[in-house]
Amino acid sequence: MSEKFQGAIRPLYDRVLVKRLENEQMSAGGIIIPDTAQEKTQYGTVVAAGEGKLLNDGTVRALRVNQGDRVIFGKFSGTEVKLAGDEFLILREEEILGKLEL
Repeated sequence: MSEKFQGAIRPLYDRVLVKRLENEQMSAGGIIIPDTAQEKTQYGTVVAAGEGKLLNDGTVRALRVNQGDRVIFGKFSGTEVKLAGDEFLILREEEILGKLEL
């Protein structure tokens, strides 16, 4: 399900706003791959992060990802949203599989 909003999004608690990284437009053999034949990437950059995970005792644990981190996430993870013409994902921290260190 895809939603479209006109304002800004500030994730709450353990939610993270991620912008997908762009797919390669050309194969290794030099063949141009059309957008309709490409799968969406499972990599992205953290645009914004909530304040932390709310624990059972009422305390908040800080998130392990920060704005600007490049992350990998599951293929069917998160909720897609459109903001000012761009597509983003809102993920829970637990849906992030790891940080990319390039």
